[in-house]
Amino acid sequence: MTKLKSFYMNYKHGIPLIIYGIIYLSWFVWLENTVTKDYRVIHMALDDYIPFCEVFVIPYFLWFIYVSAVVLFFFFKNKTDYFRTCIFLFTGMTIFLIVSTLWPNGHHLRPYVMPRDNFLTQWVLGLYGTDTPTNLWPSIHVYNSLGAHFAIVKSKAFEHNRPVRVGSLVLAVSIILSTMFIKQHSVFDVLTAFVLAAIMYAVVYYYDIVLVYRTMRGKKKARPQIG
Repeated sequence: MTKLKSFYMNYKHGIPLIIYGIIYLSWFVWLENTVTKDYRVIHMALDDYIPFCEVFVIPYFLWFIYVSAVVLFFFFKNKTDYFRTCIFLFTGMTIFLIVSTLWPNGHHLRPYVMPRDNFLTQWVLGLYGTDTPTNLWPSIHVYNSLGAHFAIVKSKAFEHNRPVRVGSLVLAVSIILSTMFIKQHSVFDVLTAFVLAAIMYAVVYYYDIVLVYRTMRGKKKARPQIG
């Protein structure tokens, strides 16, 4: 019983992550099955000048490992950085779900026929088969990549680790570019993700919402009781 209580106390901060993961995946799957027609088509003139390049499917898939690894690292190593990362990611992902629900959106950017036949184009076709060209704005691939990179560069754990910081930047930039080069997102989705990320950077890191919350909570606990 003591070991179970100790395990709970050490890792209870993972409960919100699990709950939110269930809510997000359920909501997203519902959107994917619901938004199939009558959606707002997202397109910018710049989209037509970006060529299809299947090699970018590699960093696109690396996104899943990248973001998960950052969250798990801070989950075990630093609760403050973990909470900042989760607040950043969860807020943007929730805004994305709300936008996709209230303003169904999609694009017509995917090539009708692959320009080449190789294992990378087969990966892209597999991606197209499981991920509809809807629910795109803002791009969560872009937003979460920025969030993961911000978490790394703002953490003292990597303050003097230049290889990790540079590697994170290269990977984040590659993932962002991949969303456009394999025609998963419009430039508009990318730009709006940057705007949202800039706002959340100010909230989470500049104003440090986690520190503000802890300070207010500390003052509340220290306030003397009357009567």
